[in-house]
Amino acid sequence: MIFVTVGSQKFPFDRLLRKVDELLQAGVIREEVVAQIGAGSYRPRYFDSRPFYDKEDFEALLDRCGMVITHGGAGTIASAIKRRKKVIVVPRLARYGEHVDDHQLQLMEALGKEGYLCPCPEVDLLAQALEEARARAYREYPSNTVVFAASVAEYIDSL
Repeated sequence: MIFVTVGSQKFPFDRLLRKVDELLQAGVIREEVVAQIGAGSYRPRYFDSRPFYDKEDFEALLDRCGMVITHGGAGTIASAIKRRKKVIVVPRLARYGEHVDDHQLQLMEALGKEGYLCPCPEVDLLAQALEEARARAYREYPSNTVVFAASVAEYIDSL
């Protein structure tokens, strides 16, 4: 199962949800998809979704899935990586009115360079990102070490 989550921001992230629907309709995605779709106006046609899940249900979906497609929120990324999930990050971008700046793009790039996730800077690259994520092993979260924290700290220092 693929879990798609766009976080809990007040900004919509409909372009990601539309792309997932397109890829399901085209048969590019064959797995079950479940999503937290947030505050946007787009309602998926080909996968189950809710605007928001409570913490327990959200964590249960993270535990159950094999892959996570997520916005560039640090909390969601860290939770998925800790669970050894394959993570594709599609950042919310300011130019589309999805966030106030492009910090999610910067976080995605930093953690992608470290090998923790599959970066997907634009939704039009999602089919390629899915192919890459399915075929590749990603770096595991170094539990109780400073490596992951250092990556995040480096990103924050760059702001």
